[in-house]
Amino acid sequence: MATLSRDEVARVAALARIDLSPTELDRLAGELEVIVQSVTRVSEVATPDVPATSHPLPLSNVFRADVPVAPLDRDEVLAGAPAALDGKFLVPQILGEEA
Repeated sequence: MATLSRDEVARVAALARIDLSPTELDRLAGELEVIVQSVTRVSEVATPDVPATSHPLPLSNVFRADVPVAPLDRDEVLAGAPAALDGKFLVPQILGEEA
């Protein structure tokens, strides 16, 4: 596979609107080349008989079942509040009287 040139890295950086110094361009060209080689190596190993996977261990849904339950009683909930008014929590006003 052809190596990534400094000009190719500069072009991609310009498309992404990233301003890179000459030193950064040289460094990134080498780093991106290592990434491209790694992807190429994985692509060679990934044959049709190897299933695609997003995680090395099998996972199952860890969430509880979504079962409807009775709602909390409003009076019980408001009994624990510092202040309530007309069946709602009463909180200090933080905005001006605009509205």
